Amino acid sequence: MSGRPPLEPGPYLVVGLARSGIAALEALRARGHDAAGVDKRQGQDGLDELDDAAVVVKSPGVPQEAEVIVEARRRGLTVMGELELAWRLLPNRFVAVTGTNGKTTTVALLGHILGERAVVAGNVGTALSSLEVDEDVIVVAEASSFQLEDTLAFAPEVAALVNLGSDHLDRHGTLAAYREAKLRAFVRQGPDQVAVLPDGLSAPGEARRIRFGGAETADLRLAGGWLWWQGERLLAVEEVRLRGAHNVQNAMAASAVALTLDAGREEIVAGLRTFAGVPHRLEEVATHDGVLYVNDSKATNVESTIVALRAFPSGVRLILGGRGKGQDFSPLRGLVAERCASVHLIGESGDRIADALRSLEARQSRTSASAFTHLDGDLRRAVDHARSLARPGDVILLSPACASYDQYADFEERGEHFRRIVG
Repeated sequence: MSGRPPLEPGPYLVVGLARSGIAALEALRARGHDAAGVDKRQGQDGLDELDDAAVVVKSPGVPQEAEVIVEARRRGLTVMGELELAWRLLPNRFVAVTGTNGKTTTVALLGHILGERAVVAGNVGTALSSLEVDEDVIVVAEASSFQLEDTLAFAPEVAALVNLGSDHLDRHGTLAAYREAKLRAFVRQGPDQVAVLPDGLSAPGEARRIRFGGAETADLRLAGGWLWWQGERLLAVEEVRLRGAHNVQNAMAASAVALTLDAGREEIVAGLRTFAGVPHRLEEVATHDGVLYVNDSKATNVESTIVALRAFPSGVRLILGGRGKGQDFSPLRGLVAERCASVHLIGESGDRIADALRSLEARQSRTSASAFTHLDGDLRRAVDHARSLARPGDVILLSPACASYDQYADFEERGEHFRRIVG
């Protein structure tokens, strides 16, 4: 698309060789650029390689404080992320979906609605730099704060914000810095582009606004058990296949984006009726002896776990824990007290979560804190313990509110392990 700045001639240094870093390196080399790659896990800090670099491409997992990044900026080198690189390389219409929770579901639902007209890539799944698609295919990208913070000129044709809460404070330091990173999806958009936003939330930039929510002024409105698009009924909420009020919000965000892309109402309605969700996000794995097992491994922050708990009225055997991200676990207290029959703690944050839930000790006269909250340590012990306590009608819910990196490579591996244990 016009308006995208060309790539600088290089040479390039790609820092961080995980999925997106490798894709960026291969994409640059395939287009004839002089490009090298380094990874600290391979004993390469990249400082020596800076002498031969003009542009640094930073993988999203590399922190801003990494010595090679600090030094590159001190020298005045261009530092960009893989999202910025891919956006400059791809001539396709570009949709960027961001938010604290629901990004993956919204992106997958949007891809489901658009079908062969779109390809889904980004933060979870296919690296954007690796895409080779026809120019008329719409790129639907899940954009994380880690990716957006390294954008320079990024201005997608459509940017969507599903919601905005608190996450990754261990990386960004402050809530303000985290939100600023998220809103970089909008800041450079012009009047010919579109910003899809929840009613009540503002964003920078000059894009045309499309609102979704419950306000009378919303373009896509929830009212009277129906979704309405600009004053006309679209679909009854009960027909949305995904479970939970939060998924109604995701469905509204995806539908609003699809409508701005001129998708037909019939295909949007069909998509909302048939989309079953994504792996590791409130995924109903099995039912054994009347007990439902739900894999919500992708819930890596407190807000996500609150959303999961709201999907089940009672009888929840909740598995929490992993590597914390600097968040406060105390907001879990109310819903845990209201809806959980027991809590099973795993990983590095187990003791800290137990402290945050300590006020639940007297929640019911029939139980003590030791009977209600269990430091099980790892996932297998937690599942086995929860299963031994569960009664027909209960839900054993893995919704950790933490990252997985203390015991697993990523949340997918944690979720797959949960599936295997459940059987």
